[in-house]
Amino acid sequence: MTPSRAAFAAILGKDLRAELRTLQSLPAMAIFAVTTFVIFRFGLDRTQLSGDLASGVLWATLLFAAVLGINRLFVTEREEGGFDAIRLAPIDRSVLFAAKATALVIYLLALELIAVPIFALFFLDSVAALGPLVAVLVLADLGLAATGTLISSMAVNSRARDLLVPLVLLPLVVPLMIAATGATEPLLAAGGPGYERFGTWLMVLGLYDLIFVLLGYAVFDFLLED
Repeated sequence: MTPSRAAFAAILGKDLRAELRTLQSLPAMAIFAVTTFVIFRFGLDRTQLSGDLASGVLWATLLFAAVLGINRLFVTEREEGGFDAIRLAPIDRSVLFAAKATALVIYLLALELIAVPIFALFFLDSVAALGPLVAVLVLADLGLAATGTLISSMAVNSRARDLLVPLVLLPLVVPLMIAATGATEPLLAAGGPGYERFGTWLMVLGLYDLIFVLLGYAVFDFLLED
């Protein structure tokens, strides 16, 4: 195993073990998502949602729950000197970006394993759309992880981190959310799942992912220096 791959595995394993031990991010994300669904359930006074409304409720909830995890992504490195260790290590510093983005993807997938079934229980009368929805979730998670890792690394040393992350992140993920809701809307249509422009929206999601993954690799080294 090359030094970079070993460092990637070590950082990712450290983050996952720390989360399993402390449970600082995932429970908060899951509780936020479930609470938001409850608020929508009684606030809208509806037991069934479809189309654009269902898509909007799902993605707004997942996005704001994800912000909780993104805020804490680099807290350990700041408090325990992880940034200095990466600077001194004879490895490509983008390994830290890759490991953190991968950890965030895993957090988001774990969140969705809890939140999406609860959303379906609260608001859907059929689960036929959940299969195709997996592709949308995975592509959106990749884009959100790449963007969130980049923003979190910039904001972690700021005293206003909790405010700065959503203020910078949310405008950047607008295209991602438009594509994700556009792909999800026909899947949750009242008459059953549809696939109008589904492939087009998936390609938009893939393009967004590619842009921000490449951008992260290109600039993360400079961010780490700062």
